[in-house]
Amino acid sequence: MGRGALALERYPQAETYASQTLMLAAPQIKGRSVDSDDHLATAIGAGYEVQALALAGQGHKAQATAVLRRALQTYGNTSIANRLHKNLNLLILGGQPAPPLKSTEYFGAPPASAAQLKGTPQLLFFWAHWCVDCKGEGPIIARLRSEFTELTIIAPTQRYGYAERGEEATPPAELAYIKNVWQRYYPGLQGISVPVSKSNFTVYGSSTTPTLVLIDRKGKIAYYHPGAASYEELRAEIEKVTRG
Repeated sequence: MGRGALALERYPQAETYASQTLMLAAPQIKGRSVDSDDHLATAIGAGYEVQALALAGQGHKAQATAVLRRALQTYGNTSIANRLHKNLNLLILGGQPAPPLKSTEYFGAPPASAAQLKGTPQLLFFWAHWCVDCKGEGPIIARLRSEFTELTIIAPTQRYGYAERGEEATPPAELAYIKNVWQRYYPGLQGISVPVSKSNFTVYGSSTTPTLVLIDRKGKIAYYHPGAASYEELRAEIEKVTRG
């Protein structure tokens, strides 16, 4: 209900639903971890998300970021941390220096150094081997890759502990599966660098896949978008960073 009110921009109502959710969850979590119950974790994560975005929608950005920072102090080592980071990034990352990517493990092109990327606009495409929306975003990014040759595209991903049909997989087996998915479903993006690291997802708060991040020529984040984006929307944002 809170998400619905948020989507309709009924911010006070959304904030009320979020506050009620967190209030009802508080006694349930007493004396146990938020991760002891998946439904509880989802409720608390969504509660803070809606509360913060409702505050921001009413022009209270400082209060919104304070809500998320306090939540991270409590839940920073739990399953909802990435979700909290994602929403904090939505509010504060714009115009900030882009955190460097960890690229010790990768496939595709060797990762470019900071010196090589200096002055170059970049698009980070955070994706997952199981993600249907990522596969749908692939052709859009491939088309834009052909239109903006000065744009460097990097596709960070990570392991999830399983491969095809959700079967458990060893790290080497899952990496082989990730490479197979990349070759099969992303033909227009072959040859770009694909760093494989959970830490990149943590630093960028990428709990949603895809997550799209545009970095301008000065190395600052110009666009942060959890979820799929249309060709028209993404093209307009890329034009901004390539003109700069």
